[in-house]
Amino acid sequence: MEPKISKDRLLDMYSKLAEGKTIYKEEELARYGCSVRSFQRDIDDLKNFISNQTVKTGVEQALIYDRKIKGYRLVPPMRNVLSNEEVFAVLKILLESRAFTKEELIPILDKLIDCCVPKENKYQVTELIANERYHYVEPQHKSLFLKKMWELSGAVKEHRQIEITYARNSDCKIVNRTLQPVGIMFSEFYFYIVGFIVPKEGEELHFEIENDLLPTIYRIDRIQDYKITDEHFKVPYEERFEEGEFRKRVQFMYSGKLQKVKFYYKGNSLEAVLDRLPTAKVCGQDEKGYLITAEVFGKGLDIWLRSQGDNVEVVSRV
Repeated sequence: MEPKISKDRLLDMYSKLAEGKTIYKEEELARYGCSVRSFQRDIDDLKNFISNQTVKTGVEQALIYDRKIKGYRLVPPMRNVLSNEEVFAVLKILLESRAFTKEELIPILDKLIDCCVPKENKYQVTELIANERYHYVEPQHKSLFLKKMWELSGAVKEHRQIEITYARNSDCKIVNRTLQPVGIMFSEFYFYIVGFIVPKEGEELHFEIENDLLPTIYRIDRIQDYKITDEHFKVPYEERFEEGEFRKRVQFMYSGKLQKVKFYYKGNSLEAVLDRLPTAKVCGQDEKGYLITAEVFGKGLDIWLRSQGDNVEVVSRV
């Protein structure tokens, strides 16, 4: 008697195919402890089932044997999966971002690598990132935040106010805030939640810019506690600002007014400047270099301009 009955094997194998994975004969024989004949019968049953489903639903699919990878796969797959090239690119981005703790990052890496086919490509990708994975330096906050970020994103989607306890970066003071959250953003190592502050009764809030109608930005890892309330709000950015335009102008995650800067750039990589400042436009070029205008919220632009040294000459600032 075989260790696992045919019905269970079929369900397991079909689930695997549905996930976009490949079925390898030797691997399955070892896993289920069945005979070659039984395995082949299961494959034939799956082919018939998939063929009948095509007739019923009109969605054409087939179970084929791919000689290149020496395994069976569903064509087209039930759900789209990342190609090997896409998996490798995403892995590199995740490692270079240094946004996650090791505890949260490693499972993500492993799940992505599992998307690679055939098996040899899994080994190849694993080896290519092995050194970076071993020497990965996690962020200093060492905070697990994926679950927190996901739940906060739900508040953004459902337009529900949130109450947070937050450790400010400037003075490490703990503050309590009620927010109307409007977005989740990522920039240089950290994820942020963007929201409008709801003042408490009798509370006076002091901003760098009086009557500032722009949202504030909070690092999610610095949120020590949070509560998603049942209080709904009308989406502020429909009246106050365009989210897409706001995102283009918030590159450095510093508070402050909107700056319109015109400067000369005479470095070697104009492309890097235009990528760093999505609102940047080249107005001309002469012996001083490229004349560029850009709009950015906050003081971060000043820090970036100073970091460019002699490659940048500020012409005007409004």
